[in-house]
Amino acid sequence: MLTSSGVLSTMQIPPAVPSVAAVFLWGISDFSGGYGSRRANAFVLTAFSHICAFALMFPVALLQHGAFPPLASVLWALAAGGIGGFSIAIFYRALASGQMGLTAPVGALLGAAIPTLADVALEGAPSRWTIVGFFLAIVALWLITRPEPNRDSKGDELGNGQNDEAGRPKGVAMAALAGVGFAGFYLCIHQATGSPTWVAALSRIGSFTATAVAVLVVRAPLTLDRGSAAFGALAGCFDIVGSAMFIFANQHGRLDEAVVITSLYPAVTVLLARIVLKEHFSRWKFIGLLAALASVPLIAGG
Repeated sequence: MLTSSGVLSTMQIPPAVPSVAAVFLWGISDFSGGYGSRRANAFVLTAFSHICAFALMFPVALLQHGAFPPLASVLWALAAGGIGGFSIAIFYRALASGQMGLTAPVGALLGAAIPTLADVALEGAPSRWTIVGFFLAIVALWLITRPEPNRDSKGDELGNGQNDEAGRPKGVAMAALAGVGFAGFYLCIHQATGSPTWVAALSRIGSFTATAVAVLVVRAPLTLDRGSAAFGALAGCFDIVGSAMFIFANQHGRLDEAVVITSLYPAVTVLLARIVLKEHFSRWKFIGLLAALASVPLIAGG
């Protein structure tokens, strides 16, 4: 798949293949970033991860000898990176504060739905399957975010202390805000042309700038322990390779198709949270999780 003339061979690989690869890369990245943020400031960790991501992708872009984006595309890439980087930091905080298996699908849902709505506004009314997907997404969000009282000494249905004072899962509101930002990233990066590796590398300049400003504003301590730094570096490297895969798929196919496939990445995050962190869900919230994942292909691929 890696070639001297480009990261992906445009003549041999259909856009769906890098989209599926991005699912696994982004899923692992989110788990790593969310887990690392449990012991570190999310903005500091994200800024560090974007430094690592740029350090990885910049030499790849140079060695690839791909087309450098025109000025307008450079600006779109920087804007996409700034929006996406800030959103990732919020998302990592959401993953760290609540259960990954519940917060991850919320961000993916909004990230997929908003670009699809924009596409509907430009291309016309959605199909009946897309409408079904919207309905399923609404039901899924209600099931995931509905208040549930704490149970007995064994803990509530989500696990010990995983609800906020209102009885809703922790981190869901931040995940929803991050989802809106992800949609902004998709829409901005859609406007960028040029080599996917250059677009991805340039976007990390924007993302580092946004998160660095946030670090200064909140006056977060510029410290990371060895474990958090390792997870941050892992998250950044997986994230930027996944971004390059998504950019390629977007440039050689439809935006909605690229968005819908890559938005399935929470399934990987959920699986890792279940295996590594032993997360458990109530029956209705597990149904909501499944409905959320099932609604993504319906929303954008109907």
